[in-house]
Amino acid sequence: MTVVSKAQISLATAAAVLLASGAAPAAADVADFYKGKQINIVVGYSPGGGYDTYTRLLATVIGNHIPGNPEVIVTNMPGGGSLKAANYTYNVAPKDGTHLGVFSAPVAVEPLLGRKNAKFEALKFGWLGNMFRDTHGCVAWHKSSLKSLQDVIDAKEPVVFGATSASSYGNQHARVLQAMVGANIKIVTGYRGIKGVGKALQGGEVTAACAMSTSTLKSSFRELKESGQFRMIVQFGREKLPFMDNATHFYSLLKSDDDKRVADFFFSQSAIARPVAAPPGIPADRLAALSKAFADSLADPALLATAKRIGIDVTYETPEMVRAAFTELYATPPAIVARVKKIMGRK
Repeated sequence: MTVVSKAQISLATAAAVLLASGAAPAAADVADFYKGKQINIVVGYSPGGGYDTYTRLLATVIGNHIPGNPEVIVTNMPGGGSLKAANYTYNVAPKDGTHLGVFSAPVAVEPLLGRKNAKFEALKFGWLGNMFRDTHGCVAWHKSSLKSLQDVIDAKEPVVFGATSASSYGNQHARVLQAMVGANIKIVTGYRGIKGVGKALQGGEVTAACAMSTSTLKSSFRELKESGQFRMIVQFGREKLPFMDNATHFYSLLKSDDDKRVADFFFSQSAIARPVAAPPGIPADRLAALSKAFADSLADPALLATAKRIGIDVTYETPEMVRAAFTELYATPPAIVARVKKIMGRK
């Protein structure tokens, strides 16, 4: 199912009003700038994963909606669970509107958790919006004995979970299971992208893995999910989803409001599943044009048709919605942040 929010309609209407009220010269300036140029979208993951799939889908149409119709290419820049791409977008990429970045929400909140090599201020990015609002879970390989989260809690030997990096969803969510419900887990990081984690599952190097969002399961591991080779054992997020089969609903195990607030910190990040950012400081008229082009792209019939064909969902969220979500995360009370940092093994 593809969904486009009412916010998209209001954004397009607002843009039309601006043009009618004298913004046409600015639009002409933007078109002159982009004519004959190339926009590079840097995605912080390897080819073939969920972030890469969504980014490349966006790249097929967004140039048609930017004044001047620039060519759009995608460059993969994996590293640190997309931290490398976030740092590049903020500090290195030209601040002229010719570069965009796609990286994870957990990376965007790393400065709050004290990670010193996160060299950016998340609220200063030029957020274009979000391509999909997601829910995450964890899977076990079908040949294992794991059929539910309780099996991981009761395991006599640590169950090996695979993840890409310390800042990845895979590592974060496995640590949440360890700390909050006593799951007996050993986490192995260093895999190259979610596809690398998937190969480790199939090859028997690891027994289970988190970071399995609905979008990733539909785009990267559709056949493995539908065939039952990826067995869902736990689902995160406040709302229980039929797509996650009969997996344990994590929130049903939490007893206190503070526990739920800690869980919300982790899993509200998961909801901001495919955000797109521009470097800070690009000209306001170009950022506005890029934001409108992003909104128009997610309503483009060609993009929606391709999304339906490959089995992924599109749920547009405005720049304001993304910024508000990160603002709320950065306003998390210190006591909750302290618990989050403890779970993550941070000082």
